[in-house]
Amino acid sequence: MTFLDTLRNRHFFLLDVFFLSLTPILALLLGADGLSRAFSYWIPLIWYTVLSVLAKEIIFLAFGLYRRYWRYASIEELLLILKAVGSAALLLLILFFLAFTPPLPRSLPFIDALLTVAVVAGPRFAVRLWYRQQKDHIGATKRVLIYGAGDAGQLLAREMQQNPALGYDLVGFLDDDPQKQGLRLRGIPILGGRDAIPEIVREYRVQEIIIAMPSAPGRVIRQIIDVCKGTGVETRILPGFADMLNGDVSVRRLRQIKIEDLLRRDPVQTDIRAVQHLIRGKRVLITGAGGSIGAELCRQVWQFGPAQLILLGHGENSVFNIYHELRGRGPGVDAVNGRPTHLIPVIADIRFAERIQHIFEEYLPEIVFHAAAHKHVPLMEMNPSEAVTNNVVGTQNVLHASLKVGVQRFVMISTDKAVNPTSVMGATKRVAEYLVLKAARESGKPYVAVRFGNVLGSRGSVVLTFQRQIAAGGPVTVTHPEMRRYFMTIPEAVQLVLQAAVLGRGGEIFVLDMGEPIKIVDLARDLIELSGLQVGEDIEIVFTGMRPGEKLFEELFVPGEHYERTAHEKIFIAANASTFVPPDLEATCAHLVKAAYSDDASAILNSLKQLIPEFQPPSSEKPV
Repeated sequence: MTFLDTLRNRHFFLLDVFFLSLTPILALLLGADGLSRAFSYWIPLIWYTVLSVLAKEIIFLAFGLYRRYWRYASIEELLLILKAVGSAALLLLILFFLAFTPPLPRSLPFIDALLTVAVVAGPRFAVRLWYRQQKDHIGATKRVLIYGAGDAGQLLAREMQQNPALGYDLVGFLDDDPQKQGLRLRGIPILGGRDAIPEIVREYRVQEIIIAMPSAPGRVIRQIIDVCKGTGVETRILPGFADMLNGDVSVRRLRQIKIEDLLRRDPVQTDIRAVQHLIRGKRVLITGAGGSIGAELCRQVWQFGPAQLILLGHGENSVFNIYHELRGRGPGVDAVNGRPTHLIPVIADIRFAERIQHIFEEYLPEIVFHAAAHKHVPLMEMNPSEAVTNNVVGTQNVLHASLKVGVQRFVMISTDKAVNPTSVMGATKRVAEYLVLKAARESGKPYVAVRFGNVLGSRGSVVLTFQRQIAAGGPVTVTHPEMRRYFMTIPEAVQLVLQAAVLGRGGEIFVLDMGEPIKIVDLARDLIELSGLQVGEDIEIVFTGMRPGEKLFEELFVPGEHYERTAHEKIFIAANASTFVPPDLEATCAHLVKAAYSDDASAILNSLKQLIPEFQPPSSEKPV
C-alpha cells in the first residue's frame, strides 16, 4: 500500500490549508512592482491570508469538496472546483474592497483565485492520474462496495488489498449499524447504510456491490437487494455459513444472488463437538449418496473424520461425482486413529436384499444414514410399484442388514409428505417410518427418522423447474395460487439431520423447524425478478391446477403425536411416534410388497389405506 492509497479527504483538507496560505503571497509577488514593494504590504497581507483561508475552506465544505472520491475525479469534479473557487473569489472580492482598499494591489484577489484553482485541483487530479496509471499497469479494476462491515467484510477487504491482481478497487463499506458509520475498517470508510446506497453508488461511481453478511436472514438480504436493484449496478453475495462448511470467506466464494439467499433463515447453531463425537473414527454408510441430500451428508460427514465413509448409490454417475469431489479435497483423516479415511464408492440397488446384506457384512458400518428414496410425487402416482419397492422394500432391506451386523445408529430421511399423505410417495415414506420405529422398538437401538419439507436446489425441485421455464422464455407454471410449501437449504437440512442423529435415543421421529411456509407463486416471482425480468412483461405466470397427490399445504406432525422442542431450538421430537406403528405391519407390508411386484396399483392403494387410515389418494389422474 503506497502513500497515495492512504490519502483521504482529511489529508486534502490539510493540503488545502497549507497551499491556500501561500497563494496570497504568490499572488502579491506576481502583482506587485518588485520584491521590495511586495514586502511593504506584509501586515494587511497577513489579515487577507487568514480571511482568505477561512472563507475558502468554509465554501469548500459547503460545496462538498471533502466528500468526493478523488481517485475517480472527472470533468464533473473540475467543474465543482471551479464553482467553489469562483464563489470564494466573489466573496473575497467583496470583502477585499470593503476592508483592504487601498493598502493591497487590486489585482491580488483575481490572481489569488487563479492560483487557488491550480493548488486545489492539482493534487486531486494528480491522484486521479496516478490511479489511472496503476490500472493500466495491473489491468482493469472494478469499483466495489462491501455491504457488511463485520468479520466477513473485513476478510474480503483484506484479500482485495493484498491482491491487486483480483481487479477490485474497494471504495468503501456499507453497514446499517449507526455506530459503525463514519468509522474506518482497514483504512476504508464505512460510508452509510442501505438508505444511502443510491447516493453513494452515484457519487463514488460504484460498479458492483458485494453483500458480505453470511449470517443475515433472508428478509434482510431481500431488503438490501431491493435497494441495490434500483441502482442498476451488479450485486453479488457471499453465501451463508451453512453453504460454507469451514467458514471459508474469500473472493472466490462470491456468486450471483440465488433464491436461497432470499429464503435464508437465521443461521443454525450446530453442536459441532457432539456431531464430531458421533462420527469420528466410525464406519459410516450413506445410502442415496449421489442424491442432493445424500451428497451433502457425505460432504459434512467427511469433515468430522470417520474411519470409513461408504458411498452407496444406484446411479453410477452421481456416486462418481461425489466420490471424486471428496477425493479432490485431499485425504480425509480418521480423527481417532490418525489414518486416512477410507472412502468407498459402492454401486448397488437397495431393492436387492442379498446385495445389500453382502455390502453390510463386508464393511460392517456402525452408523447408517438412509437417504435413498423415490421422492417425485406425480411420477410415483404414475408408478406406484416403484415407490413401494424402493421406499418400502429398500428400507426393509437396509434395516434388516443394519440389525444383522449390529449397526449402532440408524437415521432415515423422511418427508413432511408422510403426514396425512395424499400421495403414494408420501404414503410409502410413512410406511418406511413405521419400519424404522418398529426396528427401534424391537432392538432397543437408536434408530430414528427425520422429517422435513422441500430443500432448495434438490433434484426435482420446483426451483429448477422454474429456472428451466424462465430460460425458455416462459411461461412459469404454478399449480395453484394458494399452494404453500416449507423450504430450507440443503446444507441447513443436513446440519439438522446430523444434530438429530446425536439426539436420537430410539423410536422417535424428529421434525426440523422449517420456519414459515412460502407461497409457490411468490417463489416464482422472486426467481423471475432475480433473472432480471418482470412478471407480466417478460415472463407470464400461469396456473395449471393441482396435480395428483398434491396438497395446498404440508403438515409436519401426525394428529396425536406429542411433540416438543429438543435441546436444539430448531428440532422437534415426537417421542410417542412408535405407538402409531400398526400391529399388523409385517403382514400388511407383505401384501403391499406382493402387490408391488405384481404391479397391481389397486391392491397397492388398498394395502396403503389399511396401513395408514388417514391416507387419501387422489381420485383422478393427470399428467405430470
